[in-house]
Amino acid sequence: MPTDCLFCKIAQGDIPVNFIYEDEQVVAFNDINPQAPQHFLIIPRKHIPTTVDLTVEDESLVGHIHLVAAKISQQLGFAADGFRLVNNCNEAGGQAVWHLHFHLLAGRNLAWPPG
Repeated sequence: MPTDCLFCKIAQGDIPVNFIYEDEQVVAFNDINPQAPQHFLIIPRKHIPTTVDLTVEDESLVGHIHLVAAKISQQLGFAADGFRLVNNCNEAGGQAVWHLHFHLLAGRNLAWPPG
């Protein structure tokens, strides 16, 4: 784990955050700059800088993140209305923190294309 990774510090509990979900593989919490009425980040506890850095060993982790998104959407009551799960990769893709993370957005109609 890099010592300067914000999301590693959050996942390990070094930076206090109210998790809306946590297990041995991932944590989820509110985005500090929400773009929808409900906007959460789902991050793996394992440090992976970008989607490009995923390996075959991470395949089940990415699937688990999607299952967690579905679980959160059901628990918070927006599964039926729908949501968007977004992963930005590298600078041109809009990634700002170099730790794999997924944005879960809901609570309003989400236009396409996203921008």
